[in-house]
Amino acid sequence: MKNKSILFLTQAAMIAALYVVLTYVSSMLGLANFAIQLRLSEALTILPFFTAAAIPGVSVGCLLANIVTGCSLLDIIFGTLATLIGAICSYALRRNKFLVPLPPIAANTIIVPWILRISYGIPDAIPFLMLTVGIGEILSCGVLGLLLLLSLQKHKAVFSLS
Repeated sequence: MKNKSILFLTQAAMIAALYVVLTYVSSMLGLANFAIQLRLSEALTILPFFTAAAIPGVSVGCLLANIVTGCSLLDIIFGTLATLIGAICSYALRRNKFLVPLPPIAANTIIVPWILRISYGIPDAIPFLMLTVGIGEILSCGVLGLLLLLSLQKHKAVFSLS
């Protein structure tokens, strides 16, 4: 039992650290700024397919990434909430790998535009922001995430808690 707890915490911490690094890289490359966002770290939101440790992993990773990249308090809180909702729902859909990327795409497409409008004062219409954020999420979670899932599926024993 103790080894499972240690493995769970280790996996969550590694996922969080990787999320922070990938978000920082995306930010430095100008991929994750304002209305059009392509966070490479969002590809990690498929990891609940493999382990429940990814739920706190991507959520804490998002929280820390939003802090270190200088996001607003509303973005830190509600961006993390969107990631947490996506991760929990992805875990619930883990029986179908092709559905796993959908919850983070939906959660971020619905929540992030409001953050952009309220917290950053981006004047674009909410439907337009949903479109731009949704495109970024489809690319990050749907394309990159699904490619990551299919690649990692060959090595899923690495995630085993047994």
